[in-house]
Amino acid sequence: MANPTKARDDRLPPGQYLARDFPVLHVGSPPHFDERKWRFRMFGLVENPQELTWTAFTALPTKTVKTDIHCVTRWTKYDTVWEGVPFSEIMRLARPKPEAAFVVTHGANGYTANVPLAVASDDDVLFAYKYEGKPLEPIHGGPMRMFIPKRYFWKSTKWCDGVEFIAQDRPGFWEVRGYNNDADPWKEERYW
Repeated sequence: MANPTKARDDRLPPGQYLARDFPVLHVGSPPHFDERKWRFRMFGLVENPQELTWTAFTALPTKTVKTDIHCVTRWTKYDTVWEGVPFSEIMRLARPKPEAAFVVTHGANGYTANVPLAVASDDDVLFAYKYEGKPLEPIHGGPMRMFIPKRYFWKSTKWCDGVEFIAQDRPGFWEVRGYNNDADPWKEERYW
């Protein structure tokens, strides 16, 4: 349950409150995960487009990140621990072309989220499939979600099954519905 009292420290972005639990919000129902059929696509402006199976994806090098997360609905959760494939590893495999300046992550139910390639390339960005040392639950985006902790959490696409590299920005699911394109919680970039 969320604590309605706002924490007073430099870790809490403006307009946020500290949540003790992990609220659940998403578009549509969690999809059924079939490890044998699951594929992760790397496509668009890349030298090496690929599709990885779940086995191949989870065999890639991983990284663990401990950080705070922030939702546009005003909750923040401190000290969450995520593990997954660093975005840098996906870039190494896909080899984006020089003109690639943005990425769009794709998920279930037609969901997409967009960020500049420079944001996705931050060292704490993951394709996360573990949370707090356990497989990521479907209600939180499992089997895998994009994880961009320095942006509001809608940019961290649940049930992620692909990343597209593009030259021009293309607003995602929530951005075309009025959410801010940049989504920086420290600037309170919630809506257009």
